[in-house]
Amino acid sequence: MTTTEERGPRTPQGPPRSHALSMLVLMGRDRLRMMTLAADRYGDAARLPVGHKKLYFFNHPDHAKHVLADNSANYQKGIGLVHARRALGDGLLTSEGELWRKQRKVIQPAFQNRRLAQYAGVVGEEAALLVERLSARIGGPAVDVLEEMTTLTLGVLGRTLLDAELNGFHGVGGSFAAVQDQAMFELETLSAVPHWIPLPRQRRFRRARRHLQHVVDELVAGRGRDVEGRDDVLSRLILSTRQESDPRVARERLRDELVTLLLAGHETTASTLGWSLHLLDQHPEIRERVRDEAVTVLGDRLPAYEDLHQLRYTAMVVEEAIRLYPPVWLLPRKAQAADEIGGYHVPAGADILISPYTLHRHPRFWDAPERFDPDRFDPQRSSERPRYAYIPFGAGPRFCVGNNLGMMEATLVLAMLLRDVRLVGVPGRPVVPEPMLSLRVRGGLPMTVHKVN
Repeated sequence: MTTTEERGPRTPQGPPRSHALSMLVLMGRDRLRMMTLAADRYGDAARLPVGHKKLYFFNHPDHAKHVLADNSANYQKGIGLVHARRALGDGLLTSEGELWRKQRKVIQPAFQNRRLAQYAGVVGEEAALLVERLSARIGGPAVDVLEEMTTLTLGVLGRTLLDAELNGFHGVGGSFAAVQDQAMFELETLSAVPHWIPLPRQRRFRRARRHLQHVVDELVAGRGRDVEGRDDVLSRLILSTRQESDPRVARERLRDELVTLLLAGHETTASTLGWSLHLLDQHPEIRERVRDEAVTVLGDRLPAYEDLHQLRYTAMVVEEAIRLYPPVWLLPRKAQAADEIGGYHVPAGADILISPYTLHRHPRFWDAPERFDPDRFDPQRSSERPRYAYIPFGAGPRFCVGNNLGMMEATLVLAMLLRDVRLVGVPGRPVVPEPMLSLRVRGGLPMTVHKVN
């Protein structure tokens, strides 16, 4: 009898090639459903014909570990992020090789643990301003919580990483939305539509790029020549790009890196807070546990970095929210050389998909995976879970550099919000995930503001 080893690596199963067009349409209409159907029908590995491509989808912790960590040198950024480069340029999210290493080295010091203690005070102050804005709306019409979270996270990002005020730049959120729309359009069309074609979406994108370039220019002009000896990310990026011999290249690189930092630095945390508030509204008993913890730990004062150790249940709520709705819902890669993943052959040039969204719902590693259950992150319950079954911030060398800041910000803000106000979703209003560059709520998240009991 011939063994599997003698036969060699297998080829993942999947839909026939004749489904390529319908799969491309499904990717454009409902990317999460495409990933979920692949996991349900084909298990931990599938080969998906999409347009003129064949995508290799892997959905096991061991597969994620191999691609993202153990053999990461063989896998560069893949479909989606490659196409997003046309929208975002060569920032930290889309760059590769030596340029990526240089960019990472420039911003890494800003996220060291010793800095987080300094940033915590800023988070508390911005959260207090948010509570003040929301308290003024008690008993009034619904507030778009996502807009409020975006204002908060932009405020924190500006004051912590850039040493600048960002809330004075109006329309930044809309410009980022247009850039994300264009990035997803590039994915849906596999970058087959030239930018010069005057589609409404592409005209919005060009206006957004001009606006974001203006924001970058204003930030740089506001800093002036006063960058030597300063250690914020804006100053470090200005100094780094000054080393470029071509001024045009320096300006484009500075724009790409700042736009990527601004987008990734505020969008993911704002989405995390939005999903957390929605889930807590659906589970009032969990919401009250968070509020009780916040009252016990914080009293009526602003939070400090040291409070994180005692806000453990609040942190577990955030961890569970990003399990169900990971901000980075897809990690696409491209194989540089032929490889074997979990016993499956992948050829050189293959597009590989690792989806935290489906991996975080894998029934083999998560009990009742669709249920909102923060206690599953209690150390006693999670000790046997494979490390790569939970990768909301990616893994390996390209692990998200801002993960600790994002977790701290979401935990402290959530504690303050639930201590001081009660947010209630609008009855009958569907809350639907929208998988863009991050997994946000489609169409905003309106909630009414009430006094706490």
